[in-house]
Amino acid sequence: MRVTERLKSAKKLFSFEFFPPKTEEDAKKLFESARELKKLGPDFVSITNSSSGSTPYRTVAMAGVLKAELGLEPVAHLTCVAHTRAEIAGICRRLKELNVENILALRGDIHNIEGLPPKRDYSYASQLVAELKATGDFSLGGACYPEKHPDAATLEEDIRHLKLKVEAGTEYLITQLFFENAHYFKFLDKISAAGINVPVIPGLMPITGYKQLSNFTQMMKVSVPETLRAGLERWADDKESLFRFSVDHASAQAAELLAHGAPGLHLYTLNRSRAALAILKNVKGGPG
Repeated sequence: MRVTERLKSAKKLFSFEFFPPKTEEDAKKLFESARELKKLGPDFVSITNSSSGSTPYRTVAMAGVLKAELGLEPVAHLTCVAHTRAEIAGICRRLKELNVENILALRGDIHNIEGLPPKRDYSYASQLVAELKATGDFSLGGACYPEKHPDAATLEEDIRHLKLKVEAGTEYLITQLFFENAHYFKFLDKISAAGINVPVIPGLMPITGYKQLSNFTQMMKVSVPETLRAGLERWADDKESLFRFSVDHASAQAAELLAHGAPGLHLYTLNRSRAALAILKNVKGGPG
């Protein structure tokens, strides 16, 4: 089923994000996590794709397996900056053959393609969205950044580009991670004022270590509330207490978002199930 159809329902959507495994052991762990998370009845699972151009067919294959073997509804990430139009067309043909109906259409990170032969048939996700929309074969989602894309000079500039992407055919958005809900709610106000009225699913990630937090905040330029930073420092040497603190913080975020109108939740799992299971059980009150 297409994500856009599920978004028409009054029920809240719950989804998870995975990335293609690189080794047989990683693949085993991933599918163990996917089986555990399936117990919570996710509406869809998204599967990332590096903009280096090296992993699209692993993304496609993983989407097909998760759908065929586990009955999960996959959303395949598709980055375009390192692909030719012919390559994109081939990837989409394979997705159709596997009955994958959902794509998250992305530009991809420019820094990931340094040193590779330039292909650059695409410069922006809006170009990819327009081409995919014209075929009518897929439900199309896109990414957004409540605190602005790292490459954008201002949030207002970022929203102007986002509007082009929505006008090209993006039907819903999933946010980059954030740790303060005020950013999400202010972002909704700003995009609504700009004439963007598609559903915006908040993306959350439980942080289980200070090093992990530093890596993500430096790369994605997201801000960190002092309460979260202090908690991670306090429990840095106590793994279980740190886990509980992180899950409690993300659960409180999730509950507030849902209570104030968010259409659902998208959890970045890093291919692990424990934290995501705990958060959704807190929010939903149990499995299923």
